[in-house]
Amino acid sequence: MTSSGLFAFNAGSSSIKVGIFRVEAALQRVATASIDLRHKPTVLKLTTESTTRDLTLGKDVSDLLPLVEELVGVLCEECGLGDLLGVGHRIVHGGNLFTDATAVNEKSLEMIRSLIPLAPLHQPQGLHLIEAMRSLRPELPQSASFDTVFHRTQDERRRRFALPREFEDQGIKRYGFHGLSYKFIAAALRKRDPAFAAGRVVVAHLGSGASLCGLVNGVSRDTSMSFSTLDGIPMATRPGSLDAGVLLYLLQQRGWSAEALEDLLYHRSGLLGISGVSADTRDLLSSSLPEARQALELFTLATAREAAGIATTMGGLDGIVFTGGIGEHQPQIRAAVCAQLTWLGTRLDARANEEGMFRIDAPASRVALAVLATDEEQVIAEEALDVLG
Repeated sequence: MTSSGLFAFNAGSSSIKVGIFRVEAALQRVATASIDLRHKPTVLKLTTESTTRDLTLGKDVSDLLPLVEELVGVLCEECGLGDLLGVGHRIVHGGNLFTDATAVNEKSLEMIRSLIPLAPLHQPQGLHLIEAMRSLRPELPQSASFDTVFHRTQDERRRRFALPREFEDQGIKRYGFHGLSYKFIAAALRKRDPAFAAGRVVVAHLGSGASLCGLVNGVSRDTSMSFSTLDGIPMATRPGSLDAGVLLYLLQQRGWSAEALEDLLYHRSGLLGISGVSADTRDLLSSSLPEARQALELFTLATAREAAGIATTMGGLDGIVFTGGIGEHQPQIRAAVCAQLTWLGTRLDARANEEGMFRIDAPASRVALAVLATDEEQVIAEEALDVLG
């Protein structure tokens, strides 16, 4: 028996993740699929409630159109979907142009394309998927959900750089990212623990890309990423906050090109650059090398410093939520971050932390501590339903 479905595409710089939903009386997630675009042959990892399977696709990742065509066909067949009602997409940058999710049409596509200079490595990925779906199924409604929209509630003290005012008029300001993840966590926390959600909460989205966000009653007031996805805390291969003088030195004194700087900042820095071993915290945690230990120490200290700084913006700290691949699954990282914040009153329940329970704070903790799984595809799908009717 088949039913109608909706896909939520979450395009990363080197991967595609898809949430597959059945549309009936309510939106029901039936599976999650992912493709790592760096590997050949192309393997589709399909996860349902009961199983995880690897399916080898015949099409190569270098040609996106036939790959997407095969992907849609395989997913509809495997998940028992007779047809698609629509497709939602994650788009990293909405700039000053978008205040909410939007239907995809010629006007909105042109606006999204105009923002490529603000996110040159991420914006094209979502666009390529939209354009591939338009070529395959021109009649199929599509929507775009933006990572930056959630942070538009922040005031000018956090949005503005200390640059001449005309630069902000040109779009050079703090935008913030991971907004779809933070929107999900704000709603999930409100359902799970309304009193917790109503307070001053730092959410730490820790994954290969990592940032923190300060929520006051579920509304974004501060975040660590700013104009680009390079800012904030160190990440897998990105450096986080960096003195702009370093870049001037490399450009002026060492003769580096803009392309070489881009490669350094996006692909060779962060945990990989510090450790010289790996960008994956799992590898670093199992390594005995001092460089691996130092990379983790820099990462957890920077995360704690950022949390304390965001608490200043919020006027206090009532809770911390860990999410993302690292935040949800690595108790050692959570413990190290909380250990740096004991002066703020964090006290961890070691057993609850090791077991990854929802609440991991000890009774003596003045700050509530929690672990929550995020789900960006759920937000994309819900926004697609709202936009597409």
